This record gives sequence, C-alpha cells and structure tokens, in this order.
Amino acid sequence: MSRLIPLAFALLGLFAVAPAAPAETRPLGFGHFLNNDALGDGKDRWQTGSYTLSWLRGPDWQGHLPGQPFEILEYRLSGAVIAPSRLKSLRGDRRYVGKSALSVHTQFAPTPQTEADLGLGLVWTGPANGLSEVQRQLHDLLGEPRPRAADSQLPNHLYPTVSAEIARPIALGGAELRPFAEARAGDETLLRLGADLAFGQRERGALWLRDEVTGHRHVGIGGTDAGGTAFVLGADVAHLFDSAYLPGGWGVAPEQTRTRLRAGISTRLGRVGLFYGLTWLSREFVGQPEGQLVGSVRLRLRF
Repeated sequence: MSRLIPLAFALLGLFAVAPAAPAETRPLGFGHFLNNDALGDGKDRWQTGSYTLSWLRGPDWQGHLPGQPFEILEYRLSGAVIAPSRLKSLRGDRRYVGKSALSVHTQFAPTPQTEADLGLGLVWTGPANGLSEVQRQLHDLLGEPRPRAADSQLPNHLYPTVSAEIARPIALGGAELRPFAEARAGDETLLRLGADLAFGQRERGALWLRDEVTGHRHVGIGGTDAGGTAFVLGADVAHLFDSAYLPGGWGVAPEQTRTRLRAGISTRLGRVGLFYGLTWLSREFVGQPEGQLVGSVRLRLRF
C-alpha cells in the first residue's frame, strides 16, 4: 500500500498541472447505474448491490472524444455493499464490506483509433461511511432480517486508487467491437483484458462510462442520435494481485483470476430510455462455492 501512495499523488499532480481548461465549462451530462443481485439470481450475497452517479463537465461535446486529456472531466460518486452469503458472517466466507468512493476521470482519444480513460480517487471502507446502516434500514423497511455480518465488517480505512483503460473500437457494419485493457491499483490491484460487442439501433455520438462491478458501459453524455433498441455482449478476464476486501487475517484467500460475462438490452420509448443487463461474476475467493448473477438497470429521461 505504501508504494501506491506516491503513485496516487503522481497522478494527482498530472491533474493539477494539466493544461488549463477553457474558462467557460458547463455541465455536459449525467450518468447513473444500479447493480443488485435481487435483479439477478436474487440471493443477496457477495457483490450484492452498488450505485454510481457521474457528473461530466467540459467546454463542449461534439459527439466524439477530445484528443487531449482533462478537457472533459467526470466526477464519480459510488457506494457498494459486499456481503457474505449468510446474514451472520462465518469463517470460510468473505467479510462484509461497505465502501464508498469518490473519483475524477478524464476520457479522451490519444489517437484517432483509440479511446482512453484515466482516473484518480479515494475509496472509504468501514461503518463510518454509513452504508451498512443504510442496508439495515432498507432490510427493516422490507421486513428482511438485519445483516448481522455488518457487525464484523471491514474497518474504517481510506485507499487511494488509480485506474487506466485503453480501448480500440472496431466498426463491423452496423455493430461495434471494442477490445480493451484496464489496470487498477489501490483497494484492488489488477490487470484486465476484455471486449464488448454492441449491435442494433445503438445511440450514436455518446460518451460512454464503464461500471466498475459488472463492466457494463452506460451513457454519460447523450448522443446526437437517440437510437432505438440495441444489444450488448461483453466478457473480460482479470489477474488480481491484491485485494483489500479479502484480507489474509480473515482466513479467506482471493482467487487470482476473475471472469465476467455480460449481456444487456437498451430501448427507448419516446423520451424514456431503459437499460437492463445481466452479468455473471466468477468466484472471487477460494472456497466460494459458485459464481453469481447480478442484474443492472438504468432509466434515462431525454429532454
């Protein structure tokens, strides 16, 4: 962890000394994305729920990424709950985690054929962020048992994070194949390779954001063409070097390889757009009996 702190400050320095953005910047878009296993296998366990909000600002949006970083900035706020498979945490299962994160990202096109995303953030774990209490209140409201595993959750801690993604979209007639590579360090240190295939009446000229849990891509800045019904298939595999969410002292070791398989559909009815997706997540720790299926939704109103 100590080696990551200078890396985080180095990236922060890049944001600080980046060429000054034009004086006139304005809101360009808003993104949000909800994941919950109640929308998937319904078993209330492991990667049980998360929600992400994104605000994007910049001088203008012309339907394509700028050639330089820092012209468009995304301010991202997220919260997630990771839980054992039982409400009472037992040895042999993973530890309860309530985590919130604040990060800033810049999306740009380093070459006409590639797209990139650089991010810097902080992840806050522990009861002080209030997420375990939110889950308790939600379970009370729904008449569900309280998550007693939260009593032994991961303690309060701040983790600096850095991330980077590089991708190359490839046009295939009316479809698009987008292979990508990703690196992340901080709360979890990993390298990931994958690809997404989008086809159908896709939204053109939009800026897309990637969800951290499932890998699904969702719109941050609306496109020049609203599109209709479209489909997406995606897959990726990651090599995990370290995870703060699976500490060695708990007696559960992380799986070094993680795989995600996803599919989704988006459609539009007038000014209302809806996305629904499913993602299969492979085992994340040694002894996890099986993978899990997580559902994702996003509702958009276009004016």
